Amino acid sequence: MSGAADEAAEELVLAALPPIAGRGFAATWWGLSWLKALEDTALDTARLRQGRRAARGGAVGAVSVRPGRLTAVVRDADGASYRADVLLRRLTDAEWDRLLRTVAGEAGHIAALLDRDMPSQLVADAEAAGVELLPGIGDLDPECECGEWDHCAHTAALCYQVARLLDTDPFLLLLLRGRGERGLTDELQRRSAAHAERTPRAAPAAEPASPGVPAVEVWAEAVPPPPAPPPAVGSPGTVPSLRTDTPPEGGLDVGALEFIAQDTATRATRLLAEALAPGHAASVPPAPLSVWEDAVRLAAGGPPAAVVGRLARGCGRTPRALEIAVRAWGFGGPAALATVDGGRETAPEGPERRRARERLAAAWADEESRPALRGTGDHWTVVGKGIQLRLGPDGRWWPYRKHAGHWWPTGRGERDPAAALAVARAGADDDVGGRPGEPGPAAD
Repeated sequence: MSGAADEAAEELVLAALPPIAGRGFAATWWGLSWLKALEDTALDTARLRQGRRAARGGAVGAVSVRPGRLTAVVRDADGASYRADVLLRRLTDAEWDRLLRTVAGEAGHIAALLDRDMPSQLVADAEAAGVELLPGIGDLDPECECGEWDHCAHTAALCYQVARLLDTDPFLLLLLRGRGERGLTDELQRRSAAHAERTPRAAPAAEPASPGVPAVEVWAEAVPPPPAPPPAVGSPGTVPSLRTDTPPEGGLDVGALEFIAQDTATRATRLLAEALAPGHAASVPPAPLSVWEDAVRLAAGGPPAAVVGRLARGCGRTPRALEIAVRAWGFGGPAALATVDGGRETAPEGPERRRARERLAAAWADEESRPALRGTGDHWTVVGKGIQLRLGPDGRWWPYRKHAGHWWPTGRGERDPAAALAVARAGADDDVGGRPGEPGPAAD
């Protein structure tokens, strides 16, 4: 920015906000967009949860807002304090000129800003002029005394607190982008007056040359056919190497980025194939994956060991728990994962699950052939054998066996509990020490 623009900018120090409970941090659409930029950028969801707790508990001190930077002191639960900064790129003089011309041309935009409102149309008009007002993925750049390179609990707490402040005063976002409220309003009023002087008075509306076209004629016209679908893609493309001779700044994990890019290409290829398949329009789309399910799906794709560790930490799980979950995923995707301890909440009781328990009671012809089962509900263990049946939310029985103090899935789910138990027994017989063998191909 130029020196004049820097002089026009100002710094605001806003008093610490009191603790809150039982409500979100933002209610306005621009406050929610701010939080989306944070949550889409941060790699560690556990740090975001810690940041939310800190912000709710009043651990964020006074917030300094100035061009390109937010600053606050954030207290940890143990009483330690850290200076947290969040950086946002300032607009250039050329971008400010385009933005001011856009806003000054619409009287409603100026009135809304003065009323502490940010119309979505204003942001859309700014984007059309090549100016991004709201931050996007990667735009909120963290710096903290604690030393973490990604968003830590302290910078996340600062961002959550600022969302509350933005709700009441969108001018804070404009100050972050480089211009203070006083200089902005003066410049907008000057440009608005000049725009009004240059705009000619509207001429009286002319009479229509014709009465128009009857609606029946318009509706009678043939509708052109839709465009042809895109061609199918045989296989996903290969992501180019992102490695360079110079290590990236900020500790960026290039291997993890390459893995995510390749995973995205693979999923896009599969989704396109499904969309082009016959009957796709009438099919029911699958339920979206939870954060835990998607982390397991990614880990099942064979990422580098560092990525597996990050996925486990981000979900608050141990590497062994993630390894067991990946094995379950290989046998049956989300349905199998749901049977892993802590995989998801207990499925609601329904007719399918009641019928599954009835099949368990009737699976063996007589008491002599019936194994000694101990358990209730969804987990039934064969006494003294280290094998177990677990009832999934889909009404199938999934075989497990115990190894090194952990229960490991050992096969695909079966409607017949006797068949599932046979799979568990076969898996136990085949395993001669060591970790259970690798599962078959992952389910879709």
